Amino acid sequence: MNLVYHKYAIVLSFLHFYKNIRYVILTVMTKKQKHYCVDCGGAQVNHTLTYLSIWLSERVEPWTNWLGHIIPEDKLEFIGPVLTKVLCILHIGNMTTVPNEKDSLRAKVLWEEAIKRGIDMKEFHLFGMGNDVFLTRFKGEMRFFDVLPRTKNYNPKGLEWMDNKDEMKKHFEKEGIKVAKGGIAGTKKGAIKLFETLENPVIAKPNLGSRSRHTTTHISNEEELVVAYKKAHQLSPWVMIEEELAGYVHRGTVIGGKLIAVLRREPAYVIGDGIHNIKELIEIENKNPLRDGKIFHQLKLDSEATKELTHWNRNENTIPKDKEIVTLGQKTSRAVGGGITDMTDVIHKDNVEMLEKIGRVLDDPLIGVDFIMDDVSISWKDQPKCGVIECNSAPFIDLHHFPLVGKPHNVAAALWDIVYPQSKISK
Repeated sequence: MNLVYHKYAIVLSFLHFYKNIRYVILTVMTKKQKHYCVDCGGAQVNHTLTYLSIWLSERVEPWTNWLGHIIPEDKLEFIGPVLTKVLCILHIGNMTTVPNEKDSLRAKVLWEEAIKRGIDMKEFHLFGMGNDVFLTRFKGEMRFFDVLPRTKNYNPKGLEWMDNKDEMKKHFEKEGIKVAKGGIAGTKKGAIKLFETLENPVIAKPNLGSRSRHTTTHISNEEELVVAYKKAHQLSPWVMIEEELAGYVHRGTVIGGKLIAVLRREPAYVIGDGIHNIKELIEIENKNPLRDGKIFHQLKLDSEATKELTHWNRNENTIPKDKEIVTLGQKTSRAVGGGITDMTDVIHKDNVEMLEKIGRVLDDPLIGVDFIMDDVSISWKDQPKCGVIECNSAPFIDLHHFPLVGKPHNVAAALWDIVYPQSKISK
């Protein structure tokens, strides 16, 4: 789970200790977790530690924002590298100069592009375990960052609410950006009260950092809502209850105010041919060489798939029509069979403008925008049940590098182009 660490907060010593110690504890506790959590899907976390982390971040964030306003930025930019150097001298931490097996694909694509450009990139580890704190240098310029880099002297105000689904919803509604109706609840009673004001079906999900974990869709009555609320509440003190939009989850990555790439994140699904039943279609799709488990995983006819099929009055013996899409769940994680289709070349100009407007509203150089839409080639104005569902300050840019269908886009290159403009490689 990613918390918000903008350039002011990241270089404060106590926040480094907090982040890395939190990572160590989460890693150890997750390893001790014996049971697979269906609601976490392919992104397993320790429920208690995640809940406490979100609760604590809500209380730490105002202090880091306050410190950022009173301490000059150039001083803060100096503290981080000095602190990590001291920790390395004391053998409490260490620096690595190449990616390791624990690094995410997001970090690896960033690092690989840095190597191509001659950017010196190192990763700091506290107690040899914590990841995602980096130090980079290029022609006298330095960036010290958490997860992904941003440009020097960017405006950090947007980061104070970008990852918070409820705050994002309030800001975007004021700007005329379409979002799902709903809000957050901290109690079961509050969730029920909110549910009664919304049009069914609704969804329930943690208000921060979900990655589809403990998210429930197709909620149509109070009994289902209570169950869904309890699941989401396991990971977060606050639960988002909102109307369910129609279509696929899409991710648009906006860098330097421009839309670089957009993809469609599909849940596990098969496409009918008018001949084979759903069980047979799953067996056929699982022969796809890209579903070898390295990035994309095999489809499963499990309880989640059965639930989804039942919702649409189907079962494993149903023979879908030719080119009919049959979903096998709602989670879009690659680890549970989700797919990715690049849609950059077909997105409608109105939808490009919507995404770039979000970049202007947030005034941030790096944003991952998740939105639900049936067809990105059609204007959002002509799709009444579409809308933005969340924004990400540390998006998984690797999604654009490795689609299941369509051509890849080098988003890491676009990011380095604005962070170190002189490193840009001529085509």
